Amino acid sequence: MFIPLSRDALRKNLEAALEHRNDTTAALSQGTFSARYASRPDWAVGPFEDDDDLSFELSGQWADPAGIGWTSDAIYNPSVIECDGVLHLFYRASPTKESLSSRIGSATLGADGVWVDSPANPQIFPTLDNELFGCEDPKLYAAEGRWFLFYNGIFPITPEAREKYTTPDDQLGDVGCDINVAISDDLETWTKLGRVVDHEVSHLWAKGAVIPRNGRGEAVKINGEYLMFLSEGCGGALQVGRSTDLLRWRFEPQPYLDLAELGGSLHEVACAIVDDEHPERFVLDFFYADRNGDFAAGQALYDTATPFTQKAVNSGGALAWGGMVATDRGRLFAQGWDAPAHERRIFFYREKTNTSIAQ
Repeated sequence: MFIPLSRDALRKNLEAALEHRNDTTAALSQGTFSARYASRPDWAVGPFEDDDDLSFELSGQWADPAGIGWTSDAIYNPSVIECDGVLHLFYRASPTKESLSSRIGSATLGADGVWVDSPANPQIFPTLDNELFGCEDPKLYAAEGRWFLFYNGIFPITPEAREKYTTPDDQLGDVGCDINVAISDDLETWTKLGRVVDHEVSHLWAKGAVIPRNGRGEAVKINGEYLMFLSEGCGGALQVGRSTDLLRWRFEPQPYLDLAELGGSLHEVACAIVDDEHPERFVLDFFYADRNGDFAAGQALYDTATPFTQKAVNSGGALAWGGMVATDRGRLFAQGWDAPAHERRIFFYREKTNTSIAQ
């Protein structure tokens, strides 16, 4: 069902990625979504302001395991976790911004305040057939005494796979997306375990392993199980996965988000934030098209006792694709959208301390 991964196929995809341009996504700016909210209920997370002291910039080019001349020009959509006083940053690197042919790398920030890019980068790069078009958008969770890295494996859709797993209503292009997982005991050496959402569920497109996560970066069980909120793909149906170990998942349709109050339509859920001070609730942070069709961010509130029943919804959100992390600097997330062209930078954003009124 897959086109086999090969050096020639990887090289051809890289050539296409180097030509990629998308003015719409290139214009995305983090402050548009997270710096100010039209209103701010007491349960909402944010708004956020720049934390310039934490910015990361990538210099030099990684070694290329495929030997095809791969280089990066943009880094973005990161995930952050703190372990033993060290901040770990996992991020997507692409030949051009929002192109295919991505890889995933990591960097660490220790007590000396200096970022060190891992000499083992790229940590995650195409080795499986469903990664021929790249490895994207890491979501990192601590659980079960180890770390779990969920990421998007991107692949070309074959006619055979399209006929078997999709319907005309799916409106897929030539590119498919799987959620893959890798595990590690040291945040440096990763073992890939492959796809977690069957194609019968995904219809060849499932994006974003959104699992409730607390401020320590730990995946949180709800009613005895881990939950994964799928919002993009799956034949257009919202799905929720359930697991006891983050590896084996069972999915079922579950309408958990209603945007009628806001108007517009959902693009994708970004993260699920468990409030450390109120562990009985969590917030879904999501990306949507507003009534005018413009990009917007929103948040919805849930109780852990009834995790699919939306209690409230609000316009304004972080779009923290890799989740939040609580540090001595406050609640943080990171993103690279605002880097100038051809500069590989990740910026950090800290929750504002005075959020009692709309900002």
